[in-house]
Amino acid sequence: MTVILDGAALARTIRQEVGEKVERMVADGLRPPGLAALLVGEDPASQIYVGSKARSAGAAGFLHRTVRLEAGASQSELERTIDDLNRDDAIDGILVQLPLPAPLSARPILDRLDPAKDVDGLHALNAGRLWLDQRGLFPATPSGIVELLERSGIDIEGRRAVIVGRSHLVGKPLAALLLQRQATVTICHSRTRGLQEVTREADILVAAVGRLAMIGPEFVRNGATVVDVGIHRLTDASEVERLFPGNEARRATFERKGSVVAGDVDYQRVAPLCGAITPVPGGVGPLTVAMLLANTLTASRRRQNAEIA
Repeated sequence: MTVILDGAALARTIRQEVGEKVERMVADGLRPPGLAALLVGEDPASQIYVGSKARSAGAAGFLHRTVRLEAGASQSELERTIDDLNRDDAIDGILVQLPLPAPLSARPILDRLDPAKDVDGLHALNAGRLWLDQRGLFPATPSGIVELLERSGIDIEGRRAVIVGRSHLVGKPLAALLLQRQATVTICHSRTRGLQEVTREADILVAAVGRLAMIGPEFVRNGATVVDVGIHRLTDASEVERLFPGNEARRATFERKGSVVAGDVDYQRVAPLCGAITPVPGGVGPLTVAMLLANTLTASRRRQNAEIA
């Protein structure tokens, strides 16, 4: 029987754990962690994401600040804002909401962050520390995936892990984290030859390619653990019926909201083959914000020289 890996439930647990540790920090006379989100422009999706992070940070007892710049802000203005946040002792974590509006360039901004406050784990120094097995701050989504696997009792050591997708946000850092845990890791991408043959060798298959329902049953070995990082909003009723035939719950959601979300995995056809699988929604997505809070707590503890169990 397929095990559904409930990322939403684990995210609630992690947020509760973080909140309890913040309470102990404050009780010991330390200040609460401070998280600043930098939002440039008025992109609706980015505003929703930043709002969600702010609410979660507040619920965990963090100090939270959203710094907003106009879409027409210059690169130098953005750099000055980062410098101000780097110098602010009350701020332990800085996240830059991506993508930045054109013609702003993200990489110089990310590398201008104080690495000790880079809670998205995107500074080049933190990326290097990850691959050198050194202490740092690492991207939230891959950290959440590893947390979900380990807390769900999924063996990683000695297993064959295949990641479809080589992004700096998920694929590459996840490969490093799995290698640290003694998995044998293969990263696949758009030019991988014989992709299905490679993915069918996986004990742990991670779909992070950004293509709706690309991973069908022909990609999956029986009994594999499948992790779906993708998220796509379906607004066409025929697409919903194609991917979720006879699924009354999905149909009801579509009729109520006008859309449903799906992942990079053709869930309804793949799930019966799996030993375990993450759903969309409710799988990897909720863990990203939870692990961002965990990273900010870690950054704050290090900056305040606090060891909170």
